[in-house]
This record gives sequence, structure tokens and C-alpha cells, in this order.
Amino acid sequence: MIEHIERLLKSRIGLEAESVGRTVIERAVRQRMAALGQQNLEGYWTTLGGSPREQQALVEAVVVPETWFFRYPESFNALASLAQERHTQLHGGRPLRLISLPCSSGEEPYSIAMTLLDAGFSAEQFQIEALDVSDKVLEQARKGLYGRNSFRGDALAFRDHFFHEQESGGFLLDERVRTCVRLRTGNLLDPSLFAGEPSYDFIFCRNLLIYFDRPTQVRVLELLKRQLQEGGTLFIGPAEASLASQNGLQALGRQQTFAFRMAPAQPTISVPTRVPASRTRTATVIPTRTIQPSRPRPASRTLSAAAPQAQTADIWSEIANLANAGRTDEARQRTEQHLQQNGPSAAAYYWLGLLCDAAGQGDQACAYYRKAIYLEPQHREALTHLAAHLEAQGDQTGAQRLYRRAQNPEVGERD
Repeated sequence: MIEHIERLLKSRIGLEAESVGRTVIERAVRQRMAALGQQNLEGYWTTLGGSPREQQALVEAVVVPETWFFRYPESFNALASLAQERHTQLHGGRPLRLISLPCSSGEEPYSIAMTLLDAGFSAEQFQIEALDVSDKVLEQARKGLYGRNSFRGDALAFRDHFFHEQESGGFLLDERVRTCVRLRTGNLLDPSLFAGEPSYDFIFCRNLLIYFDRPTQVRVLELLKRQLQEGGTLFIGPAEASLASQNGLQALGRQQTFAFRMAPAQPTISVPTRVPASRTRTATVIPTRTIQPSRPRPASRTLSAAAPQAQTADIWSEIANLANAGRTDEARQRTEQHLQQNGPSAAAYYWLGLLCDAAGQGDQACAYYRKAIYLEPQHREALTHLAAHLEAQGDQTGAQRLYRRAQNPEVGERD
């Protein structure tokens, strides 16, 4: 039955089930069955088949998006200045229109509102919409009560300014910020989602496209482009920059902002369906700690037994030994088991990418590398291997961008 669910996710909503692993799918199915009060897998399958909303809810359970206030702070710094420029261009003729989707529990759209308020905008000068398929996370967003996990890093002055610490625990967002955001249920894959809606000056859609297959990525990206005002800005995730640059969008060139606008000359969209035949792989995987960013194409893959934390080194060594012994299926099962027990990690997704490469599954490998970069934007090995794939597909610009990031962590996303 799980195989049927995987095929449905692929055919209906474009989710690459293989890119997250069967154990993750199974865990998500159990979570959704519990949320619906269903005990029988066949019954859930019936519900799933007839409910696009439940299909998207299952996607959300699979993806398990992680969010916090002012994630990618450079993007919000850029938004403040870009919004001022846009407001001047409009001569105050209408409010700025912004949207965050999917908005999850509200940290991103509320960060947008705080940014604009701090930049001197009044609440009447902008309109923020926030969409998500999950009523549960939207209800949490409406309450505006957040725990410490929603606040990361040391730059927390905004918490003192816009939040009220509660005696019962958590921090309550000020009403003046909450009233700036219109929260509503919406499915980005619903073709009628924006029917009758005016376009937007700023769209935030970050770290979602990496979970879809390429045709769905392009379809969703085209939808977002149609909803973008002329001269408007699209903010995406770090691992999605290459996809945007290949499909008619141009980076603003502001470091670490991942902000794009329509390119002056829009190229024809190309949807590669397979890795070029000239790319060959060897069945033997050689463990090494050395990365060669200048390698022209991923003719063979090198597996690293290194792990970011000492306590997990033995796991990756075990997986390397299995892979080098030709027991790649066992290596993959062990990695997926680690994901199930410990949650998402850049190291695990990087290893799944390497194992897919060893099996000749290039598209799936790219999806895993993007996930690793999503969790750890400067993951050198994932950046290098993904760059090699892009180069083999003819995307020299995207490849060189990733190579630069891999060689110099201070470079960031300049292009």
C-alpha cells in the first residue's frame, strides 16, 4: 500500500518520494492517520485518493519544514530597502502586496511584517498574505504564541520589541504585527489558487520546490512568475537558485538574499529528463576525505566517511564500508533508518545523494544534495556534487556558482 501512496504523491503532486526515502514516507503516513483518527491503512488510502488537501497535508508531513523568525536575515535586510524603492516607484498609489507560501506556523510572514514596520512603513502601506494547506499550523500562527525554538541566533532585539514573554511560557507576538498578516488556507498546486487575485510585489516561496520533481518545479515556478508584478521580487531558498536561473529569472546580486526578478530576455524553458548519456559511473565507491571542485563532470563519485559530529562518525563509516563492499541497498536502508530515528540532517541527505549517484540515479541524487544544502547552505561536498551535475546538464553558470560557494564559504550566493 505504501507503494501506491508513493505513486500517488508522484503522479498527483509531483513529490519525489524516493528523494526522502520510504521510511520517512511511512512515518508521515502514520502521523496523518493519527491526525485523522484512522487505524486502517486501506481506509487512509481511500481518504488520500479523494482529497487533494490531504495529499498536500501528507507532503507537509513528509517534508517537515523547519522555520524560525528572520531565517536568512540578509533577505529581510534586502526587503527593507527594496520595499522602499518599490513604494517610491508606486508614488503611494496603492499598498505594497506581499505573500508568503507555504507560511507554516507564521514565522516568515510575521518577520516580513516586522521588517516593514521597522523600515518606517505604516500598516496601511502594505498587505501581507500568508497561505498554507494545514489548518493546524495556521491556527498556531493566528495565536501568535511561540517557543524558544522559533528564535535562533544572537540578534534577538526584535523579540524585546515585538513580543511579550508569558508567565505560562513562550512569547506572544504583538497584536499590531498579527493584524498586518492575512492568514488563509491555500494549496500552491491548486490551479485556481490565484483566480481573481492581483499580482504581488514580493513573493516568498522558499525551500518548497526542492521536494518536487522537475516538471512540477517548473509548473509551480511559472505560476509564481505569473503572479509577480513587473519589477517584483521573488525570494526562494538557497538550493533553488539554480532552478530559478534556468527558468527566466535573474538574481539581484545581493549576497545571501536568494532574491530574483524576471530576466530581461527570457530563455525557453528546458526540462531535462535524464542525465546525458556521456556521464558514466563506476560501481566501486572509493572512500576519501578529498574533494575536487574542479572535476568537470561526475564520472565517478567519492564517498566521505567524515561526519559533522564525532558521535555520528561511526554511522557514516559503517555506511561507507557497506557501500564499498557493494551492499548499497543496505547502506541506503541504514541511512534512512538514521533519518527516521534522528530526524533530517545534511549528512544523511548527502549520503543518500552519493548512494543514488552510485546507482546511476542522477535526478534523485540532485534532490538529496539540494536537501543537504537546504539544511546546511555551505555543505561543501553537497555543493560540489550538485555543481558537477549541473555542469553535466549544461548549466555552466549554476555550476560555477556552486563551485565558488564550495571553495570559499564567504562567497555565499552572489549571482
